[in-house]
Amino acid sequence: MPSSIALLITGASTGLLAGGASCAAVQGGLLAGAVTRRRSSAPTDKKSATNKSLRASDSPRPVKEAATPLAPVGAFLAGKLVSHTLLGALLGVFGDALQPSPRTQAVLLLAAGLLMVLFALDLFGVKGVGRLVPRPPASFGRLMRRSARTDSVATPALIGFATVLVPCGVTLSMELLAITSGSPVAGAAVMAGFVLGTAPLFAALGYLFRRGSQVLSGRLAVLTGVVVLSVAVWTMGSALQAGGWVSFDAPDKRAAASGPFIVEGGEGSGSVGGAGGEETAAADDPVRIDASGKQIVTLTVTDFYVPTQFTAKAGVPTTLVLRGKDSGGCARAFTIPELGVQEIVKRDGDTKVDLGTRKPGRLLFSCAMGMQTGTIDFKKGA
Repeated sequence: MPSSIALLITGASTGLLAGGASCAAVQGGLLAGAVTRRRSSAPTDKKSATNKSLRASDSPRPVKEAATPLAPVGAFLAGKLVSHTLLGALLGVFGDALQPSPRTQAVLLLAAGLLMVLFALDLFGVKGVGRLVPRPPASFGRLMRRSARTDSVATPALIGFATVLVPCGVTLSMELLAITSGSPVAGAAVMAGFVLGTAPLFAALGYLFRRGSQVLSGRLAVLTGVVVLSVAVWTMGSALQAGGWVSFDAPDKRAAASGPFIVEGGEGSGSVGGAGGEETAAADDPVRIDASGKQIVTLTVTDFYVPTQFTAKAGVPTTLVLRGKDSGGCARAFTIPELGVQEIVKRDGDTKVDLGTRKPGRLLFSCAMGMQTGTIDFKKGA
């Protein structure tokens, strides 16, 4: 499972790059209702305003009033942050109970990507797609619009809290990621990060709505569709890699390792003449065979995987050693989809995975989110 910090960063970056525009297209009406009604309810009668200023002539209230255009927007975002964080924690508990396999997680991510494609096509105005896009009940929309007409100070926060019931396509993908996190803390982190990432655009839109400007509203749907479609393609590509079905990484000879090497006795490409120094060097090779005849494949994990390609000998008992060296980010959440392996790599230290005796063929590994991948090619007589 990815770490909570990694998921917080993932959620925030997704919200910043795509979620803000996508959610604004779906929830922009609620945001506008939450902030513009409070503006219109402000006293407009010049005499009334003058009397009020005279009653508070010695107080700093005029300065406070000038600094409050974003207050309803802040309340809206605060309510949204609370509800989405709570939802993320619940989804994380749900995921922990299910403990989905790497390929199940990949299928969920793929489904999220396909759903985002539908949202993008709907935003482009493609006929017939709207019927396939999940939407909240019409009664809920009417209820929210009626609530937005009230003058209560808590109204923007309550409407923001209720946006959890009106998810956009990117929000749905983040919810699926919260499920696959398998932890209430990690689930809460990804959803909180997502809302924080969307906050800048929502704040800007809220300010414009507050000032009565809707210049961008006509072009928002098309712009949003382009962004959402781009994120959908990226999400589905990551899902395919996370499931171990494909690898889009180009071969990199500089990041490849081959073997086997003999550590003690015998002859091998990493041991010549049995000299002690050469034996020590062989023991550090990424692919080697120890004195007991077991093959050891060592993958160094920092924020990345090094090497990303191995050539190993088929038909030999093999152990994969995940060597953490200040490891962090998504790389710590190591998976081998074909074998159902899921391991959290130690930040500093070794984590061992028994691969058994492999037949000739390719074995793909990746981080849990499919962003970093690698392969082990098992060959006869390698």
